[in-house]
Amino acid sequence: MGRRSERLSRHGMLAGDLGGDGDVIQVVSRAFDVLRCFEGHEARLGNLEISNRCGLPRSTVSRLTHTLTRMGQLVYLPRDQKYRIGPSAVAMSTAMMKGLQLRNLIRLRLQDVAEQLPGTVGFVIPDRYHLVYLEYARAANALGLHETTGSRIAMATTAAGHAYTASLAPEVGDALLAEMEREMPEGAKLLRPRIENNRRLLKEQGYVTACGLWSPHINGVAVPLWSPQYQTFVVVTIGLLSAMFDEKRLHREVAPRMIELAVAVGSLLEGAEGDFLNRGVERKPLPMRANNNNKMIKTEETDELEARTRRARPARSIRAGDGRR
Repeated sequence: MGRRSERLSRHGMLAGDLGGDGDVIQVVSRAFDVLRCFEGHEARLGNLEISNRCGLPRSTVSRLTHTLTRMGQLVYLPRDQKYRIGPSAVAMSTAMMKGLQLRNLIRLRLQDVAEQLPGTVGFVIPDRYHLVYLEYARAANALGLHETTGSRIAMATTAAGHAYTASLAPEVGDALLAEMEREMPEGAKLLRPRIENNRRLLKEQGYVTACGLWSPHINGVAVPLWSPQYQTFVVVTIGLLSAMFDEKRLHREVAPRMIELAVAVGSLLEGAEGDFLNRGVERKPLPMRANNNNKMIKTEETDELEARTRRARPARSIRAGDGRR
């Protein structure tokens, strides 16, 4: 990785960082904006729809879709006069997904929580002003949110987004907000008044709550943690019906469970560089918190992976090598 790429990875790839590198960088950035419009392999969009979604002039979109079609990233459907994700993009994503046993292990951890709480539990990664579900789980009787792998959620209106922005070093978070104010002013207007309180709550409690932002019927809890693989903060989050879980119940019953989940997922992320991903790992119960002394206790069945990896610290104590919290 070159020095320029390494700097972007360590300090966050905000569009403002790209300003001095000329039109080529801007074209690449816009091409990815076009590809982001296609949520799922079955999505079919015309140039006008793409233009409306990513805020680019239709003439610019037309040139980009033409180039992306020649590269195999998109395919053109003459009958519909629309585009869809092409074979090269599918092949690229498939190659990137190959061998990610880590995600399967994380999914099992999410499912452990989903079987106890009637909501949608997710593991999300940031993508500009949104977050994308890498994994999710929910119980059969879950109500409310019904996200799936690949779903995108807005940073400004979700507990996950508020937790992510609160975890960033203040200068990085403020730069992200400044960009959001230019490109998504309504989102920034909602997020900015809350960011300082979110930072304080994350530092004091290790998690962030958001009640009724995305929907008046949904409340959420989220815990950010540093991912060595992605070199960014990722988030474990849960959305629940507000009629069943008011804010007091979130703090009392849900937040401790999500912190335990973050510890378990953090252990997986911290150990993912080792050779254990080539080993079979049996699903074991999560560590449970004893009610009488508030200490973490283990069940008889100790997860082999957790025994081999260093326990993750809560998000509030994580410090990245680049200075981000």
